[in-house]
Amino acid sequence: MIDPDSPNAVHVILTELRDINKDRRRTAVIKLGMLGGDQAVRTLMDIVENQQEDLIVRGRAALMLGKLRDDRAVTALIRALDAPGFQTPYNAAIALGKIGDPRAIDALLNLADNSRDKTREAALQALRQLGYEFERPLYADAQPEI
Repeated sequence: MIDPDSPNAVHVILTELRDINKDRRRTAVIKLGMLGGDQAVRTLMDIVENQQEDLIVRGRAALMLGKLRDDRAVTALIRALDAPGFQTPYNAAIALGKIGDPRAIDALLNLADNSRDKTREAALQALRQLGYEFERPLYADAQPEI
């Protein structure tokens, strides 16, 4: 087993994260999340908020933050709900559900109200994981059940 705080293991992965090849960065993010540890959490948070980073790299960083379930990532993941594309907001919503911090409720409600398909379902699932009680329909055009 590799020590998550081993300077050598982390150094190798951090080097891969600086590679110009986005496929290498995409793989490195997964490795970092699997390794875990304090440096991994901090680095993944930076990646998920980096608006210049490849969207798949950002999405995978959000996914790994959910795997690590560290509540320090909540603010970064909430901001990631507004990221362009599908993967980053989707994985950020899933991660927020796994972390279980109620600070995410308002942002997840907004995502559920303004999204469709899988992203909306991820937000709704995260809200259920947070114990949110649904009092109103989340689609503006939803009809109340009779």
